[in-house]
Amino acid sequence: MTVTRTALVTGAGSGIGAACAAAMAAEGARVHVVDRDAAAARRVAAEINGVPHVVDLADPAAVDGLPAEVDVLVNNAGVQHLAPVHEFPPETFALMQHVMVTAPFLLARRCLPHMYRRGWGRVINISSVHGLRASAHKSAYVAAKHGLEGLSKVIALEGAAHGVTSNCVNPGFVRTPLVAEQLAARGEQDLLRRSAVKGLIEPEHVAALVNWLCGPASAHVSGASIPLDGAWSAS
Repeated sequence: MTVTRTALVTGAGSGIGAACAAAMAAEGARVHVVDRDAAAARRVAAEINGVPHVVDLADPAAVDGLPAEVDVLVNNAGVQHLAPVHEFPPETFALMQHVMVTAPFLLARRCLPHMYRRGWGRVINISSVHGLRASAHKSAYVAAKHGLEGLSKVIALEGAAHGVTSNCVNPGFVRTPLVAEQLAARGEQDLLRRSAVKGLIEPEHVAALVNWLCGPASAHVSGASIPLDGAWSAS
């Protein structure tokens, strides 16, 4: 970032979100740290001189209390639940769609007018390889990430005339608390069997790509889905 920007990162209390918040703060951005974990949000905000917001994005009204004057919106918050479709709890499916599709829509709807007035903005959606490919037992997660991909492309088309880009970053398995649970259940070798480049991805590597999307070299990158998956989606 070459000028001071205001960024808002959801799920910023740990993992990819915390790394993105730290990377943008290091570039001089004022960062709003959004997480449902109060202690985590305040800890990360204190470390980067950001602004903590304790918010559960499963609450439809939660977005109304967040700032609208945001130049960079990073939709990162996510949840996971594994079960075959015929056993998947409908209430959990609905909750996951709200957190990972509806909340990003509401946040974009809230922040885009400010971006349009400024003539510059970045909407960056932390999707997944599961926004491009499917895996068994992840019906809600795959459906949500595919929905987020579509939303991102529409924002890219509508925002282009206003200097706003919208992209998805599509990581494979990143060293986060969400992946740690799957790692404990399946083991690293099984978890990464579809990845040509073995080993978990570090959150800081995802954050570096997010930061690049905020820079001048990425001005024509919009409506894209950028895999960071060790060729997982190429197989």
